[in-house]
Amino acid sequence: MAGFLRRLWGYRNYFVIILTPLLLLPLPIIIPTLEAKCGFAIILMALYWCTECIPLAMTALLPVVLFPMLGIMEATEVCVQYLKDSNMLFFGGLLVAIAVEHWNLHERIALQVLLIVGVKPSLLMIGFMSTTAFLSMWISNTASTAMMLPIANAVLQQLSDTEARAEEREMKLRAAKDGQDNEAFEMNDDKEGNNKKLKLKHSNITIDSDKENEDKDLKETTENDAVAVVCHQSSEAEQRRLKREQRYEMLSKGMSLSVCYSASIGGTATLTGCTPNVILKGQIDELFPENGGIITFASWFGFAFPNMVLTLAFSWLWLQFMFLGFNLKKSFGCGTKKETDQEAFQVIRNQHKQLGRMTFAEACVLTIFTLLVLLWFTREPGFIPGWATVLFNKDKVFVTDGTVAILISSLFFCIPSKFPSCCWSSGDEDTAEDYSTLLNWNIVHEKMPWNILLLLGGGFALAHGSEVSGLSIWLGECLLPLQSIPPFAISILLCLLVAMFTECSSNTATTTLFLPILASMAIAIKIHPMYIMLPCTMASSLAFMLPVATPPNAVAFSYGNLKVIDMAKAGFILNFVGVLIINLAINTWGVAMFDLNTFPSWANATKAP
Repeated sequence: MAGFLRRLWGYRNYFVIILTPLLLLPLPIIIPTLEAKCGFAIILMALYWCTECIPLAMTALLPVVLFPMLGIMEATEVCVQYLKDSNMLFFGGLLVAIAVEHWNLHERIALQVLLIVGVKPSLLMIGFMSTTAFLSMWISNTASTAMMLPIANAVLQQLSDTEARAEEREMKLRAAKDGQDNEAFEMNDDKEGNNKKLKLKHSNITIDSDKENEDKDLKETTENDAVAVVCHQSSEAEQRRLKREQRYEMLSKGMSLSVCYSASIGGTATLTGCTPNVILKGQIDELFPENGGIITFASWFGFAFPNMVLTLAFSWLWLQFMFLGFNLKKSFGCGTKKETDQEAFQVIRNQHKQLGRMTFAEACVLTIFTLLVLLWFTREPGFIPGWATVLFNKDKVFVTDGTVAILISSLFFCIPSKFPSCCWSSGDEDTAEDYSTLLNWNIVHEKMPWNILLLLGGGFALAHGSEVSGLSIWLGECLLPLQSIPPFAISILLCLLVAMFTECSSNTATTTLFLPILASMAIAIKIHPMYIMLPCTMASSLAFMLPVATPPNAVAFSYGNLKVIDMAKAGFILNFVGVLIINLAINTWGVAMFDLNTFPSWANATKAP
């Protein structure tokens, strides 16, 4: 029976693939409306995404088949949704991330930061968290986690070995001191015995039998004392070893969790930091084409970066409390000597030295990366006209963040990876690598997550299908009773729902499914769409409780000695507090930045069916 159930479980994906559409088929048959047909497609894709019975990217392509066959949209209209401006923005950002990873610039940045913060436990955790969060703002969360965890493990192992050697030296010194004391004690006893012997000889009295007994008792007492001292030292050494191993095991767990959590938190700070952010921009532009470019790289950063800093600070405090405690003297090293930390610090220094001097390619990648960020920030800063407004976007929005991303990322295919040699130098020893560019298409093809681009397109197709079929209007009418609930309560409840849902599903699929529904809700109850769509998008990245919730969690769980209960206990509080911090942000500086207290006129100017 057990074997049959095991084989049945092995075929579970096939059952989901076949049975799900059959069970949902009565919906479009009994209610032959466009709304019901679109609902059939969305529910089917949602179940496929949640169960991952087929790859997520293939599920994202189902609208190309379902919408035309159900009569919702023409095939050409569906296919156009898969390559929007948001896809180009994400593609350009990924090219920059691939270049940074390919030339190992991210490791140089990480090691340089760790050399600054030092190796004290709390400072070390701050260093790893801030570095991982910064890297995750620009490269993938998984890559930053996979790079930082081995460095953290090496440093902690060196700290543990250094402390073990220090304890061993201390025990040897104590043993030597005890040996000197015993030797001095024996010398005093021998001296007293000789004095007694001289006195007895002088008085012509001999008591050899009594002396032998006395010497025998003294020898036995000394041996017993020596054995007791050795046993005591051995027991003490074992206790100190167990205590040290337990302490470093807790520190290792806390450090692993801090790295994977900060990777997810850091990805929320920039528009290209993680996929849900780009999905929100695409959905806003798709559902509300007259929004006036409310989401730009600069506006997103202005809202999300302070939120990221607050969440990161609380995460550090919580992990500090759980795994290190609040002993400032031990955690920060206040008033302690630094000799025991030199060897661990040397590990980071050696890894940094192995990188050598910054190469021409690294310098070029860093320059292009800096240029891209500056152009993103200054394209449309908000408080003053940006360079794009002055030069190109006078009447229409011709230049977007996606335009900038593609323009700058194309430089990676134009600039050589090595400094050009002089024209008169001998070319006998030159190789093909000497003339290669910073990136070539083989590298991009190997490292580019093409499935994410298809997921983005699938989300845009779903949003457009909901609008065309009238499903979004029907959903909005069903959600009208929510008008009686205060908006801040709606936001908190929805964020908690999304944070719980994203623990079992990818944050990309979660935002793709929820955002069109949230947009319909906002229109129905007459609140600013960004007031609920923005916090819920950020809440989809608060997946801290389970190893399967995000790839960084899975990497940390497989790398260290973590247990599910460790991640669940640490992540539950962070999930809840993260939602509160997001809602604090949306109700304070978010209101001021996006004018969330009023229902915008462009929210009614959705695309007509």
